[in-house]
Amino acid sequence: MDRRTLLAGAASGLALSLAGRTALAQAKEKVKVGFVFVGPIGDGGWTFQHNEGRLAVEKEYGDRVETIYQESVPEGSDAERVLTQMVLAGCDIIFTTSFGYMDATNAVAAKFPNVKFEHCTGFKRDHANVATYNARFYEGRAVCGTIAGMMTKSNKIGYIGSYPIPEVVQGINASFIHAKKVNPDVTISVVWAYTWFDPAKEADAAKALIEQGVDVILAHTDSTAPLAEAAKTPGVIGFGQASDMANYKPSPRVSSIIDNWAPYYVKRVGMVLDGTWASTDAWEGIAGGEVQVGEITDAVPAEVKAKAMEIHDAIAAGTYHPFTGPLNRQDGSAWLAEGQVASDGDLLGMNFYVEGISGEIPK
Repeated sequence: MDRRTLLAGAASGLALSLAGRTALAQAKEKVKVGFVFVGPIGDGGWTFQHNEGRLAVEKEYGDRVETIYQESVPEGSDAERVLTQMVLAGCDIIFTTSFGYMDATNAVAAKFPNVKFEHCTGFKRDHANVATYNARFYEGRAVCGTIAGMMTKSNKIGYIGSYPIPEVVQGINASFIHAKKVNPDVTISVVWAYTWFDPAKEADAAKALIEQGVDVILAHTDSTAPLAEAAKTPGVIGFGQASDMANYKPSPRVSSIIDNWAPYYVKRVGMVLDGTWASTDAWEGIAGGEVQVGEITDAVPAEVKAKAMEIHDAIAAGTYHPFTGPLNRQDGSAWLAEGQVASDGDLLGMNFYVEGISGEIPK
């Protein structure tokens, strides 16, 4: 191939690239927004909160936006089909709201470079029209872990894990670290449900933990079933997960971790409207408002609430990080030295328990 052909090819490629970027950056009078949900919008947790964000977009922009959604979409080939249908339905931007949609999001984005895709909790941005976003849930779990450690009477805390991915492992470790700081005798037992949303499985996991003598339950699954199960046994408490789950106040739900997606969705749809959208990776927490700690009820003693809010406020102010050394790995090997803070890279790839947690992380 001669030099002129190479230059012509390069120029053509540059023109296509610039055209793609220009298409992504154009302002729009009206935008159609799609949301792909892993559970039902009435789950009372994860998907409920994402749908609240969708409704916030409608409220903010009125007739300038149209939103559509598909709920209970399995993570796999079905997701790719649903995404393609949303593109063909005219969506300008599509939010995919579960880790397992990562490959499907990037595969469909490659086919439709003028449509914007945003993937929640993932890390792949293989194309210029893909963005990623997440929340530092481990910050809220540090607060709830503090309450758990101070309120357990059996010194046994239970944790219901969904899947053994870094986000969930972060939460287990953060909960245990902060429970242990206020109660050196505390232990934590983990039951893996292998689901994001299955009330029956989640209830069975909670029941199994209670039968082991656990009197505080934390969960990283999407339904209210663990709280419903806790309510059957006097003295067992738990926390709202993803949403406030206020129907179980003042006990067993003594506080909650609330995922507040509305500000992010409003901002990103606004960027599509004004033509400033770009591929980014967002990971906000308590300080940014994406992670909120729900009301700590009167079932929690004043001194416990004060300690929990001390941790919360320090995280919000940026003066404290939940993963600050000295911390060792489960096998006793050094991880973080005194005063050393975990890097985001360490957290995003976390595949180990900290020292003091029994059991193995499934592969």
